[in-house]
Amino acid sequence: MSLFIALIVSILSLAISALNPDPLQKYTISVPGINATFIPYGARLTNLYVNDRNGVPQDVVLGYDDAADFVRNDQTVHTYFGPVVGRYANRIKNGTFTIQGVTSQIPQNDNMGHDTLHGGNIGYDQRNWTIVAANASSVTFSLLDQAFEGFPGNVMTYATYSVSAGPRWTSRLVSIPLDEPTPIMLANHVYWNLGAFVDPTGSTILNHTLHMPYAARYIQIDNIEVPTGGIGSVRRNDNSTSYLDFTSPKQIGRDIELAVNGCGYNCTGYDNAFILDRPRYSGPEASDLSMLTLRSNSTGIQMDVYTNQQSLQIYTCDNTNGTIPVKRSQQHTGDTTYVEKYGCVVIETQQWIDGINHPEWGQDEYQIYTVDSEPAVVFAQYDFSIVG
Repeated sequence: MSLFIALIVSILSLAISALNPDPLQKYTISVPGINATFIPYGARLTNLYVNDRNGVPQDVVLGYDDAADFVRNDQTVHTYFGPVVGRYANRIKNGTFTIQGVTSQIPQNDNMGHDTLHGGNIGYDQRNWTIVAANASSVTFSLLDQAFEGFPGNVMTYATYSVSAGPRWTSRLVSIPLDEPTPIMLANHVYWNLGAFVDPTGSTILNHTLHMPYAARYIQIDNIEVPTGGIGSVRRNDNSTSYLDFTSPKQIGRDIELAVNGCGYNCTGYDNAFILDRPRYSGPEASDLSMLTLRSNSTGIQMDVYTNQQSLQIYTCDNTNGTIPVKRSQQHTGDTTYVEKYGCVVIETQQWIDGINHPEWGQDEYQIYTVDSEPAVVFAQYDFSIVG
């Protein structure tokens, strides 16, 4: 059987290599009110335009005009602008895990070799995905992961992106293990600024209002952002709110100065995994309710996120430092605008970070997959509207 699967994987690999187009070619999909552009390199979102309150299209995601700059970025500062990250998103403690008695060691590419981040040295974000299908409103990429970075077994993944009336962007990531039991946890790693840098207020996300009504718990981390195993409440023992509490709408900047070491040692800001506890009439993987609402006063653009995942990683660009210019579509003044600290926010829809090393959390069925299991599916829907 293993010989047969190896033959199939080899044939698939050859077929995909023959079909691979220019990994930096841009594919734009659109319907009235929204258009989005992707490249095969990382199955990456490079632009997403929606109308502001004045009916002017605004590009609300960060990235580069020249697609080759994404490659240059990955070879230097490695910001993860807009790709799919995997085979396992976020962090793995010590880069190791054990499944059915077999221990795997993944390259420890983060925190000076203390953990694995977003799949290792060359994750899905740096792979050249294959274009499978494309039409006016949707595009599908595929990636055959042949035990990349030491993960067990081979995995076939499809990323389908579509736009529709609403306006709405939908992402579907479907991963199928072909042989061995393996952890799979993918995520879209998009940097958002709904203010689109249209004015000084819109140049950061500090005035964005964030609401996560079902995120009353979070995963506790150590000073290099690796889970300790603890689960915390966003409310204090006296039931007062902490800086992590977004269960009611709150501007991101209101409490951010209180988040000292909240994003790791000597870092002030948010880089936290919030647990999504859906109400009893919903379900643990239901996508019927908005899990997150984000809006900008500068443009009036609001985004609601629906997902089947059980956690949201929120990163407020605590480490951006004004060295990367925004795209031409986001330059609204005579001077060049750069991405400053807190100039964006990343929203990763995923399962519990490092859940494969914490069986006490009961995450195995959502993170470990076999040839006999259902595929790993990450569904995320982004609905845009105008407020104010």
